[in-house]
Amino acid sequence: MAVMTALDVMRDAPVIPVIVLEEIGHAVPLARALVKGGIRMLEVTLRTPAALACIEAISKEVPDAVPGAGTVRSAADARAARAAGARFAVSPGYTSAIGHACRDHGLPLLPGVSSASDILRAQEDGYSELKFFPAVPSGGAPMLKAWHGPFPEVRFCPTGGISAENAAQFLALPNVVCVGGSWLTPADAVASGDWERITSLAAQATKLSPRA
Repeated sequence: MAVMTALDVMRDAPVIPVIVLEEIGHAVPLARALVKGGIRMLEVTLRTPAALACIEAISKEVPDAVPGAGTVRSAADARAARAAGARFAVSPGYTSAIGHACRDHGLPLLPGVSSASDILRAQEDGYSELKFFPAVPSGGAPMLKAWHGPFPEVRFCPTGGISAENAAQFLALPNVVCVGGSWLTPADAVASGDWERITSLAAQATKLSPRA
C-alpha cells in the first residue's frame, strides 16, 4: 500500500465528508454510495460507540474507499483508529501526544486549529496541512485570508459550518485545498437508507473547485 500524506487526503476531492454513524449496518452501503459519487476519503467521527466497527467494516468491504477517523482526541484514539483500519486521522484540536501517536502509527493527520498559536504549535511538530475548526464560528473566510500573510505555506481544510451554499467561498481561497462537511451524509438519508441521495450529493460536491 502506497504511503499517503495529509496533502494526498486533502487533494483527493474538494470535500471530505464528516460522517457520524450510529449503526454498523449503515457503514458499508454509505461508503459505497459516497465512492459511487466520486468521494473516497471518508472521515468517520469517533463520536459513537459504533464508529470503530464502522471504520473496520469499510476498510474490509469497500476497497475503493479510504476510511479515516475523525474526532481523534488522544493517542489512544489514534491507536484504536489505526487498528480498526483507518488510513488517516482528523482531530478537533492539537496536542503533541496526538501528533506523535499518529506519526508512530503511520496515520496522516489533519490537526484542528483555531488560532495562530495553534498553527505554530502544529508546525513545531512538522504539521502544515491543518483543519480549521470550527471554521465559521472562528472567523470563517476572513480569518483564513488573514492567516495567509504570516502562514503562506500552510494549507487548510476548513470544517464546521461549511455547507453546499458556502463551500465555494472557502475553496476560492489560495490557502484552502478542500473543505469538510456533514451535508453529504444527512442524518435522515442515512437513517432511511437513501443511498441514491447521498451518491447525488457526493457527485455534486466533486464539481466544486478545489485548490492545489
